[in-house]
Amino acid sequence: MTFRFYLPTQVFFGKGVLNEYGDFLGRLGRRSLVVTGRQSAVTSGALADFEVLAKRLGLSWVVFNEVPANPTLETVAKAVDLARQERVDLVIGIGGGSPLDTAKAVALLVPNRAAAARLYEADLPEPPLPLVAVPTTAGTGSEVTQHAVFTLPAREIKKGFSDDRCFPLAAWVDPRYTYSLPLAITIDTALDTLTHAMEGYLSRRSTPLSDTLALEAVRLFAGQKEALLAGNLLPATRRDLMYASTLGGMVIAQTRTTILHTMGYPLTYSHDIPHGRANGYLLAAYLEFIQPAEPVKVNNLLEALGMASLEDVQGLIRQLLPPLGKFPERELERMADLAATNTSSLTWTARQATSEDLLNMLRRSLG
Repeated sequence: MTFRFYLPTQVFFGKGVLNEYGDFLGRLGRRSLVVTGRQSAVTSGALADFEVLAKRLGLSWVVFNEVPANPTLETVAKAVDLARQERVDLVIGIGGGSPLDTAKAVALLVPNRAAAARLYEADLPEPPLPLVAVPTTAGTGSEVTQHAVFTLPAREIKKGFSDDRCFPLAAWVDPRYTYSLPLAITIDTALDTLTHAMEGYLSRRSTPLSDTLALEAVRLFAGQKEALLAGNLLPATRRDLMYASTLGGMVIAQTRTTILHTMGYPLTYSHDIPHGRANGYLLAAYLEFIQPAEPVKVNNLLEALGMASLEDVQGLIRQLLPPLGKFPERELERMADLAATNTSSLTWTARQATSEDLLNMLRRSLG
């Protein structure tokens, strides 16, 4: 047995970890750029905790709080400009996946003097600025991955970017920062976690170690699915979902995501459906498509989820998410065509999908 598992991020998990283990920051830089959205860092309490820590360590900082739900490279460019103007030597991402992804791009671009618009094709030989992450949602797992996803309006798609140098050096993962999240967002992000774990488990790039983490993430979700259905979000639920999210991030750091994510991106870009929710709507059809190629693994996932069939999975999704109207055939064809252009995602998927296969999955989910 031979496999590779690379995870350079130091993870601190639990209540109050930023205060307890935050001194690590003092060894990374003296002036930081905090990259966040307009609300999450404040309402979660994470920004206040960071400010207390920074004052104690004698650090200075400037805040960039303009990251939207689906950031573009224009957002990245604004943050890069601020970082350069302020001569920062440390980048701190606080928030959900979008602020954390933006922070990764900023850390990489600033020392390389490259324009944000060239992120996907520029030569970036210089090492990035030190980067750390403080997640405030339980979904993306971006705090432990080298991936970032941005919206490209000219191409009407979302596209991932990966560079091993973009792993945060440290992640302070505190479930308390998710306490203020509404139920709908908690469900959406939990489904993002679930699909990370399932796609990673079913990926051609999976390893025995990533499989172990993936199944544990699915079990953690399964243990809290009744709480999500009841809207009973106790601290134990928040803790388990946060832990599952970080495990899911560790999984896709090794495996990346597959066609399920690729099919979901147009729903987010063109129809403003939150990312995790989009994945949820497509999940049962995706598992049904993969099952002939990986029957044992799909059954393992069902067992970990505490379900007997794919129909049970679809039933859970219908209970968790609001009803979704049917999409016109022409739009389904357009989304299938977009998904078919992501050759890497198709390659990593356990069963090779044709354009017609992609269209059929979209039809079963949205038609």
